[in-house]
Amino acid sequence: MSNSILVVEDDPDLSLLLQLELQAEGYTVKVVQDGMQGLIEARQMQPDLLVLDRSLPRMDGLEVCRRIRQTSRIPILMLTSFDQIEEKVEGLDAGANDYLTKPFHIDELLARIRALLRTYQEQAPTRLSFADLELDLLSRQAQRGKSTLNLSAKEFDLLVFFLRHPNQVLPKSRIIEAVWEWDYNGEDNIVEVYIHNLRKKLKRTSTQPQLLHTVRGAGYILREPGA
Repeated sequence: MSNSILVVEDDPDLSLLLQLELQAEGYTVKVVQDGMQGLIEARQMQPDLLVLDRSLPRMDGLEVCRRIRQTSRIPILMLTSFDQIEEKVEGLDAGANDYLTKPFHIDELLARIRALLRTYQEQAPTRLSFADLELDLLSRQAQRGKSTLNLSAKEFDLLVFFLRHPNQVLPKSRIIEAVWEWDYNGEDNIVEVYIHNLRKKLKRTSTQPQLLHTVRGAGYILREPGA
């Protein structure tokens, strides 16, 4: 899967430029144009990186940054029209990892994004676990208890997404956007098919509890029985 980037920028020309340039570099990009929606999308989408304008309607970039930092360590690149050192200090103190003053050259922005993602990925965990399930992200191997699971590439990606969001109800639209990287039109049953296959592979014996559950009318959740 390509890295996902959320762009929160209220200038429509700049936001379109950023979207096109980032997509050309192979990133999965979503753009929103106000701070409140940016905060909502950041929490729901869980992007790999956030490009955040400082001056935004409904909620300014500093407040968005502070609130995101309460629950997430994703890299944040803050954009601003202010070039005073005090403004940059405020942004960094709010939790931004880097600061870029407008106008900027797109090549510099891309270089800073690569550097932030590289640093973040070097610090990110290489293994994920939940209950007796464990995934090695480097070797792309999955194991439940002492048994190795024979997963397809997309099944592994789907399981990674669930392990990164345990005990959360994940709607079909969010799963498709994160794992398949295309918009959900309400018709395709691809998620149901993959969930069905994963359930069979995860429950290897009759004594193993099922970990993937359907929440009727809402989506799917990875949780232990009784949780």
